Amino acid sequence: MTAPDRSPEQRAEALARALEARQERALIRRQLKSGALDAREVLESCDDNLAWGALPIRAFLTALPGVGVARAQAIMRDIDIADSRRLRGLGERQRLELLQVI
Repeated sequence: MTAPDRSPEQRAEALARALEARQERALIRRQLKSGALDAREVLESCDDNLAWGALPIRAFLTALPGVGVARAQAIMRDIDIADSRRLRGLGERQRLELLQVI
């Protein structure tokens, strides 16, 4: 599948939107790490907020205080969450089990 033809303006607009989305996800991770944002709130509201929903599970978990890469991998393995999964893509069972863990 090839990418659609876009004008230079459309391409620049898409790049600007992508940059804004990455910056918002970085802000979410910083707020989670500092405790300014509640992890439960993010997990429960990720369907409504596109930036929150696009956050990879591994990035979400490692942004939590006291959770490193190894613990995040263990949590994902125990709940059976794929490495490529994002918050919005969690199933109901996975979401409930993740809420219990955090």
